[in-house]
Amino acid sequence: MDQINSLIATRGFDRDLMDLDGKSILITGGTGGFGRAMVELIVSRFKPARLAVLSRDELKQFEMAAAFAGRCDSLEFIIGDVRDESRVLEAMAGIDVVIHAAALKHVPIAERNPGECLKTNVDGALNIVRAARRLGTPHVCSISTDKAVNPVNVYGASKLAAEKIFSAAAMDGGDTVYCSVRYGNVVGSRGSVIPFFNRLVEEGATELPVTDARMTRFWITMDQAVNFTLSSLALAHGGEVFVPKIATLSMLDIAHLVAPDLEARIVGIRPGEKLHEVLISADEARTTLELSDRFALLSEDHVDSRLRHLAAGAHGVEDTFCYASDTNPELIRVPRTVAQPRRAAAG
Repeated sequence: MDQINSLIATRGFDRDLMDLDGKSILITGGTGGFGRAMVELIVSRFKPARLAVLSRDELKQFEMAAAFAGRCDSLEFIIGDVRDESRVLEAMAGIDVVIHAAALKHVPIAERNPGECLKTNVDGALNIVRAARRLGTPHVCSISTDKAVNPVNVYGASKLAAEKIFSAAAMDGGDTVYCSVRYGNVVGSRGSVIPFFNRLVEEGATELPVTDARMTRFWITMDQAVNFTLSSLALAHGGEVFVPKIATLSMLDIAHLVAPDLEARIVGIRPGEKLHEVLISADEARTTLELSDRFALLSEDHVDSRLRHLAAGAHGVEDTFCYASDTNPELIRVPRTVAQPRRAAAG
């Protein structure tokens, strides 16, 4: 995994992070991989007045508390679910910055349980916004996904709805600054293909299953993801969906990097999957601004935010612009140190 991280970490996104010293921060879904990495970053670089983690898994909270014991006196854990509006309101009381990472995100499971996915990903986003309005929370950032673009599955559709909820909230005239961050696959995150491949290798597999030889994905390291979130919070004026400039790798290259001596067996695309992912669609180009290391999507209604980004040096993109994994200028081709994995017959 270190080799993959070093390949794709072309930008650190670690400059100009939001200053969290003395701030009260809430991370929803904070016992997941992203949440733990965000807590690690905050504890390492800042001295928050309060750092609260909201999640519904008491075992993960217990384990995480042990892992961070003695490192941050302000770290606390709150049992609760973003589906519960009253509990969200309680958890957000006195909070300056909310990082909303709680989500149901396993694509096939969401396809089989769409109602549950919507309750967490859509109703949960609404509960965060309602609490922020009521409490006057200064900053709220939602974690989104490339699957929100032209969604073909329930998970993607639910995250698109969440983006729209946060963008619409920014037009309400309150003092809260709402934004979202949208990026691709996180290397090593729970449920991602790399830990799955590593487990197969450890179990003695003689081949790795690849859905399609042509498939590509955007990739971001966990360090990049948390840095990108905090730097986007610092840049936000309200209503933005921030998209990082990140690398693309094919699934065959990922398999080769994990186990260069194993063959790749083509098993077919799963329900709800795309051959390539898109971070910015052509339909979104007219509302997209380009910054040095990222893009900011803003609707026509976010006039003030757009003008402030333009004044800071951002510029529009071509009307035909589309940021897709197969046409990404930062598509990484992996040199083959051994013969390229052969494609065994499917089945």
